[in-house]
Amino acid sequence: MKFRNKIIVFAIVGVVLYFLLSYHFIIINSGIKLLKKSSLTLEYTIYSAKGKTNAMILSIDELREDGIGDLLVEMGKMSEQQLELIMLKYEEEDY
Repeated sequence: MKFRNKIIVFAIVGVVLYFLLSYHFIIINSGIKLLKKSSLTLEYTIYSAKGKTNAMILSIDELREDGIGDLLVEMGKMSEQQLELIMLKYEEEDY
């Protein structure tokens, strides 16, 4: 392989890895939604919300802090009021 081709391959691999580190891929309903991560990590890179309650999904700190509640509201899985009630529970635990 020529040096230039190696550089191109490494650049592509680097971009893909950075993308995987930067986003959660949330499998919800019959599609995949992207959720920006607050920090570069491989934790919960791919997460399936199928068969899980909203409380179960929001119990995961990383996803909750990155805004999965807003995504659930946007997808019609829960109302703003339900989100506020669940989030209030976690805010009280932080004290």
